[in-house]
Amino acid sequence: MTSAATAPASMAMRAASLPERAVQEWSQALPAGTENHESDVRRFGAFWTQSAALLRTLPDKARRNEAERGAADALLAVARASREAFLAAHVDEIYDRLTAQRSIFRRLDDLAYDAAKLVPGLVPTRAEVDAEAAHLQRDKDGVEIDQGLFLAHVLSRPLIGEHLCHAMLLPRQESAGLAAEFASRGSLDLGAARLTRRGKAVHLDMINPRFLNAEDDTTLSHTELAVDVATLDRTTDIAVMRGVVVDNEKYRGKRIFGAGINLTHLYLGKIPFLWFLIRDLGYVHKLLRGLAAPDRVPDDVNGRGVEKLWIAAVDTFAIGGHCQALLVMDYVLAASDAFITLPARKEGIIPGFANLRLPRFTGDRIAREAILYERRLTCDSADGRLICDEIAPAAEMDAAIERVVAGLTSAGAVSAIGNRRAFRVGQEPLDLFRRYASVYAREQAYCHFSPALIANLERNWDAKNRKA
Repeated sequence: MTSAATAPASMAMRAASLPERAVQEWSQALPAGTENHESDVRRFGAFWTQSAALLRTLPDKARRNEAERGAADALLAVARASREAFLAAHVDEIYDRLTAQRSIFRRLDDLAYDAAKLVPGLVPTRAEVDAEAAHLQRDKDGVEIDQGLFLAHVLSRPLIGEHLCHAMLLPRQESAGLAAEFASRGSLDLGAARLTRRGKAVHLDMINPRFLNAEDDTTLSHTELAVDVATLDRTTDIAVMRGVVVDNEKYRGKRIFGAGINLTHLYLGKIPFLWFLIRDLGYVHKLLRGLAAPDRVPDDVNGRGVEKLWIAAVDTFAIGGHCQALLVMDYVLAASDAFITLPARKEGIIPGFANLRLPRFTGDRIAREAILYERRLTCDSADGRLICDEIAPAAEMDAAIERVVAGLTSAGAVSAIGNRRAFRVGQEPLDLFRRYASVYAREQAYCHFSPALIANLERNWDAKNRKA
């Protein structure tokens, strides 16, 4: 990189009346290229410090005029481009230092925040993320984008990217104790998720009734713990995921599989960026691939995890993230009045791993229409049946679930899991998952803080008038 890379940003900052001397010093501080690790930590770190100082001379985002917004955007763009260059040269060494040469596993959120300590300025600290969390989504500068860049580079490298995927497939620390409790009692209430043993099946109920069982920062960890416990449980052979009855005025008294991400919380700035990656590299990936052990790479060739067959029982609708969940299920049972949709276009975000998985079910054209044009799929239709294995009358879903459980467990769990692995190794090997996750980390970060996200939510969701 050269000082020419800072010229447009320097002009934008002068137009916003930033101090000339500070702008010149900032422009001259941009490293021209990468060298050795220690030198680059100092040189790039000094540039990121100056970038942050210049940004602080501007008003908060909500109070900036047009020139000040242009200056902030240009300043942030140059700083992020420099981080991309730094990471391209040094991400392997950073990861190895954070994980003691891959001898220990760190979940991606811990990894990102530890990277902030190891290389100051590369990614935001917890304090910086917490400070932005106090703002509405539209009023954030998007410091978390740098977390997306960091994790995108980690996931782009086969060795360290696979190691991070492995780390996210390990059971949570609390899961072993909760699994013992569930095995003893046959039930476990985690608040936003509830487990109940019924014969050969463990039933996982998703619970967020006020928001149509939507997912948000209050549900994610409970859902992952429930998936861990259900998968580890040796007293059952199969797992069933279903939403509870909701108390929303429009749907009061109806069961709903789920409304996807909580758009109200998204608009209000209550969904941190890392939420997306923790979700998709965590519990959703565990539904697909099972739970890993520290001494085995869970790639189905060099190592296998602990897993169960999963059934989704779809009542009323599966929207957004809940539609995404259907794409990792072994069997989808849907009520005859249910529908599926991926409203990514109306939200301005990437619908998880649906871009990777949905074409396997529907073909490329229907997948693009569903994601880019919000094509709605009625479960009881030719297109809906490409995703749903069976349709049952809404009033008969309980009996249908019992019938499906009996049918899928009649031949024993061993062959079913073996067939599951055989399908998976050809459809979504771990390396393909890792590569998609790298793209997803970067692109979702920019989508999450795009002005288009706010415009879409206000236009399509009446977000201004929603209450948390």
